[in-house]
Amino acid sequence: MEELDLLILGAGWSATFLIPLLLKSHSITFAATTTTGHPVSGHPTIPFRFDPTSPDQSGISSLPRARTVLVTFPLNGIGPSRVLVENYRATHSARGKTEFRFVQLGSTGIWQKGGPTFQGDGNGPWVTRHSPYDEGNSRAIAEDELRRLGGCVLELSGLWGGQRDPKTWVGRVAKTKEDVKGKKSLHLIHGMDVARAVIAIVKADEKLWEKAGKGQRWMLTDGFVYDWWALFAGWAEPAGGESGSEGDEVQPTDQAKWVAELMVEEDVRGLPRSMEALGRCYDSREFWSTFGLVPLKARV
Repeated sequence: MEELDLLILGAGWSATFLIPLLLKSHSITFAATTTTGHPVSGHPTIPFRFDPTSPDQSGISSLPRARTVLVTFPLNGIGPSRVLVENYRATHSARGKTEFRFVQLGSTGIWQKGGPTFQGDGNGPWVTRHSPYDEGNSRAIAEDELRRLGGCVLELSGLWGGQRDPKTWVGRVAKTKEDVKGKKSLHLIHGMDVARAVIAIVKADEKLWEKAGKGQRWMLTDGFVYDWWALFAGWAEPAGGESGSEGDEVQPTDQAKWVAELMVEEDVRGLPRSMEALGRCYDSREFWSTFGLVPLKARV
């Protein structure tokens, strides 16, 4: 089989944005896997399940050869990244062909540890891809192993788009006034911009890959630092927004009421709060400028 440009291992939510873009572009050849082989966004997939503990890795050898391999499912701890990369290389390498690019989708949660921001890099509340991270995090361990093997990691902030609407998270993340009081910053990235970031890496020439892909870890947000209080206040109108019966006044959500109370109690004169008050602010400018992109779906 002719070498593909991209192999998506684990075509889940992110693939519902990536596959339509790939089909529209017609310039990138690709294949995708799922555990059952069901179609994603109308595109057929290959059944594949990765078990790094299994002595039989023949499933890897049956995968198509692709220049870039995107791993969308989490790998944890020491071992899985090496099993995947080394088995794929051993069974798919061809003389004179370009080295494979392995890209892992991860989470900006590695820059948190029980909530507090890592400090010590002189950036105040600002956290960049170069800031200290939780090296004991099981996903970060696997990602670091992948990076040592020449792979690239894209750490994604809060994913939204399609069926993922941040407004629906409110009742889950802030059930009480005390919950609201503790909510500070939120960082987001739309599925469309995740897809565009992946495509930029696939299309990168060898010089750019060597400089900005191989062994690198990137942070992806839409460039905004959202204040949870501002979001709660901005989403004060309950879902639907209609009054219950004629003459009834629509009442704001509990979360919006609590924000109003807390603004008085905490002497917050206006929203959004300052970056210093929010405490953990991700600066993801470097990825977008390096790959010549601007987020299309910024500001939720």
